[in-house]
Amino acid sequence: MENYVITVARESGSGGHNITRKLSATLGIPYYDRELLRLASDVSGIHEGLFGIADERIGVKEMLFAAGHAYSGEPLPPDSDDYVSTQNLFRFQAKIIKELAAQGSCIILGRCSNYLLADHPNVLRVFIHAPMEARIERVASFSLAWSRKEMIRHIREEDKRRAGYYHYYTGLEWRDAGGYDLSLDSAQLGEDGCVALIRQALPLFFG
Repeated sequence: MENYVITVARESGSGGHNITRKLSATLGIPYYDRELLRLASDVSGIHEGLFGIADERIGVKEMLFAAGHAYSGEPLPPDSDDYVSTQNLFRFQAKIIKELAAQGSCIILGRCSNYLLADHPNVLRVFIHAPMEARIERVASFSLAWSRKEMIRHIREEDKRRAGYYHYYTGLEWRDAGGYDLSLDSAQLGEDGCVALIRQALPLFFG
């Protein structure tokens, strides 16, 4: 099989990160999550902390705009007044994602990667979701001090943040099925079931 890329978008509490990690181990290819921030920092010379602040999030002011700064290509030069703007940070991250996809098979978690690589050959775009009750149970497993109300608020806020970020930079809706090739219910399939189904889908998509 030729080199391929799997992009994974996920609802908060759906287990998308664990599924990505397990899929990486099963397929023997790297996955990229927060490593993208370090790589973008290395290329740009901009402190990694700034990438972390802007990671899959936009400010309240930006959320008022409907894709006012949709992704538009290459990063700005260092002498630009907007060199460290959140829009330019996104451009650097997008540059890294495209370069990694060109170098070899890999899995990329979130960060509009399904959109950025839509025209790249051999890309399987996956969305992981789950019913609210299953997501609450997962969040409860690592947030024992939170009340049910706090967990629900956290899940909704995280989903809203990711949806706003995605729309701001793409002009599209994060949950729109048209942006993905597979949409998997992790509560119904389980993490291992999601991994197995994605693995089985690869030859169907790529031959």
